[in-house]
Amino acid sequence: MQWTDRIRQVKIVLVIAAVVIAVASLLVSHFLVRDLSNEERHRMEVWAQALRSLNEADETTDLSLVLSVMEGNNTIPVVVLNEEGGIDDYRNIEDTVNISKYAQRMMKAGDTIRVGSQLVCYDESVMLKRLSAWPYVQLGVVLIFVVVAIFALLSSKRAEQNKVWVGLSKETAHQLGTPVSSLMAWVEMLKEQYPDDDLLPEMDKDVKRLQLIADRFSKIGSLPAPVESSMNEVLNHVVDYMDRRTSSQVQMIRHFPDHEVMVMMNASLFEWVIENLCKNAVDAMEGKGTITLTLTEEDQRVVIDVQDTGKGIKKKDLNDVFTPGFTTKKRGWGLGLSLAKRIVEEYHKGHIYVKQSEVGKGTTFRIEMRTK
Repeated sequence: MQWTDRIRQVKIVLVIAAVVIAVASLLVSHFLVRDLSNEERHRMEVWAQALRSLNEADETTDLSLVLSVMEGNNTIPVVVLNEEGGIDDYRNIEDTVNISKYAQRMMKAGDTIRVGSQLVCYDESVMLKRLSAWPYVQLGVVLIFVVVAIFALLSSKRAEQNKVWVGLSKETAHQLGTPVSSLMAWVEMLKEQYPDDDLLPEMDKDVKRLQLIADRFSKIGSLPAPVESSMNEVLNHVVDYMDRRTSSQVQMIRHFPDHEVMVMMNASLFEWVIENLCKNAVDAMEGKGTITLTLTEEDQRVVIDVQDTGKGIKKKDLNDVFTPGFTTKKRGWGLGLSLAKRIVEEYHKGHIYVKQSEVGKGTTFRIEMRTK
């Protein structure tokens, strides 16, 4: 949980930093654009005054300063219209074919200055337009950076979890291997010496169960190849196993189709998933209640629902039930549902989630898998 909390804190810090950078960038750019816009407006007023002086000049007027001001505008697009709406002059416009339409857009925007009978229409310079768009480009870059950073953190978290899972699984399988082999040998020896002992078959079942657990852990550390198996048989095997090991006050109900539902899977690992869900259900019901397993086929999908009548899951915990280390029990590592999710989604390319949960009434987990 500490690693999960740290990842969550880092994500929050990154989002807050992105928001602060974006807001600061927008504010600074807004003030710069406003100041430059006022400066360009002032320049156009000077340019319009120079145009007025040019229109009112006679033979004795020195036009050198006036012409210098007018020729000095090399950035701001300008269109000068006469009383009839015709074009008298224009500057800094590349598309000379649609000058009239350009001038109409300037007039609608209100960027005009009246000079006698003429109307000076102007637009923002290219530099001002680029500066206006820059904050949004910068905001996009910041958002991309945050997304990439969060993705990198999640990938790092997932890689670390994978290493932990593989290392833990291989070590567990290795540690169980030797004592299980010894127990199997001792059971065979006891069978020879006490062939009529009623306890030996039960001991043999428990040893085989340990061997199955070791086999499951060894498969978690690798990538087992799925084979076509009967989902009905897998679920029936789990129900039979749970019936023998739970209280008589726990009722297991099955709703399976009459025909065999064949699915590509690793039966041993998938049984582990259903066992985990059923054991959690028994714990949630405190040893008294009903567990209902429903198997259906929908559009080339197999759907398994595991429903209990336990205490349910609080809404605030629904997003964390599959997180490693999360548990509502006083005892336990909180790895069962995380392991189930890994087996279903990574090994079987399926999907597992909480379909429904209500406090005091129970929970339904759903698993969806492809038939082919």
